[in-house]
Amino acid sequence: MTTPLQSSDVAVLEEGYRAFGRGDVAAVVALLDPQVAWTEAAGSPYAGTHVGPQAVVAGVFARLGQDWESFVPVPSEFLAAGSAVVVLGSFEGVHRATGRSMTSRFAHVYRLADGRVTAFESINDTHAVRRAMA
Repeated sequence: MTTPLQSSDVAVLEEGYRAFGRGDVAAVVALLDPQVAWTEAAGSPYAGTHVGPQAVVAGVFARLGQDWESFVPVPSEFLAAGSAVVVLGSFEGVHRATGRSMTSRFAHVYRLADGRVTAFESINDTHAVRRAMA
């Protein structure tokens, strides 16, 4: 069963992107439900579904920090869509080992309950990411 979208859900996500942009991973993790299902796009070096905040940190956030000198999601639009919020934007980053920069467009689909993210899916240009890493 889905929960109706609350206007505060968009505000929660806006703050989450600001926190990630300033490197405050703890603030981002605090927005995650204990059973969050976090799905990274197929073709991504971080692909798969990570369940629970610790799995998200280990499988995605820590690896981004290891692989990228900078990696910032830059949202351009927040769309309320029924019981979901869709965020459109771009990842911008510089790969640590290659020094190559990239921009990768994304669509992020969120489901929230009680102000916490219960599900996330990233749909993005994984080719741009992998090209910067090669």
